[in-house]
Amino acid sequence: MNVLRQNNLELKVRNLIRNFTLMILCYFLFFIGVQVLDVLVFDLDFQKYEQFEILKILEENPIQFIFLAAVAAPVLEESIFRSVLKPSPSSLKLFICAILYIIGSLFIPEDAHWALKYVLVFGSLFFCYYALGELIPKRYYQIACFWLFKYYLLIWIAGSIIFGFVHIYNYVDSFQLDLVLIMMIFPRIIAGFFFGKIKLENKSMIWPILLHSMNNSMVLIILLPFTLS
Repeated sequence: MNVLRQNNLELKVRNLIRNFTLMILCYFLFFIGVQVLDVLVFDLDFQKYEQFEILKILEENPIQFIFLAAVAAPVLEESIFRSVLKPSPSSLKLFICAILYIIGSLFIPEDAHWALKYVLVFGSLFFCYYALGELIPKRYYQIACFWLFKYYLLIWIAGSIIFGFVHIYNYVDSFQLDLVLIMMIFPRIIAGFFFGKIKLENKSMIWPILLHSMNNSMVLIILLPFTLS
């Protein structure tokens, strides 16, 4: 891998755009392949799974949907799936904070206003991040980073696959698998691969978060006009 060795913002922005373009190209090639298989081999029924909950949020509260897709999901999901990929002590703290968020979200009432909920959650995680730096000696983070560095390729590939499979719950309430679902989540695996790739190349958590946000924003640009009309 041609890792960017210069701490040059312009080069890293160019690399962000390059990876975004390659990711879109991979989506395009994948969907062409799916259409060929659908017509010639499988006759797949892609209509039997819909992202009902997501589409419901989009229809009822577009502002909430934009925030979730472009801000909350990129920050939280990348903090879970890419923070342990060749990590620094700060990204390990992000990982712990994201896990604490997942646990804490189980105790937040479903009818709580979404904006207040995320203000409280992100505020709490900020203090958690600070506390982790004070309570856990730096050498423990360094030891964890050393071992995680050794297995970065496995973490990269496994993280991409798990990231894709987690999104099965966008379509069904309980975990299940069939060929159609695999086809529908495979673009997320492609995305996870590129999110990990840019983390390795640009060596900072901000870049996979930005690429993730760009990816979700592209979907927003496609969906919003149809929904609002």
